[in-house]
Amino acid sequence: QVQLVESGGGLVQPGGSRRLSCAASGSIFRINVMGWYRQALGNQRDLVAAITSGGSTNYADSVKGRFTISRDGAKNTMYLQMNSLKPDDTAVYYCKLLQRGADYWGQGTQVTVSS
Repeated sequence: QVQLVESGGGLVQPGGSRRLSCAASGSIFRINVMGWYRQALGNQRDLVAAITSGGSTNYADSVKGRFTISRDGAKNTMYLQMNSLKPDDTAVYYCKLLQRGADYWGQGTQVTVSS
């Protein structure tokens, strides 16, 4: 089994920064893809950014240039550095791990961008 635990959410002012973490534990295979998704109230869950075990990344257009995804393989931890935050970034942020055809999700962490 795999467990994913997100942390780092909270209230941040517009223009501010926040770093989210996702710690993975359990049966983690060497080849996988990890990603951050977000779901605003009343909306569907959308991809924010993803990173492969080889380090390749992709981003949603709405966050390019502002968010940076990274991972520490030794710690099985993924990060999302969020800069220049906007009220539209307010959402529950979820961590996802895809390996060997199976998806695993964390419980989510709320990020609220408001003055």
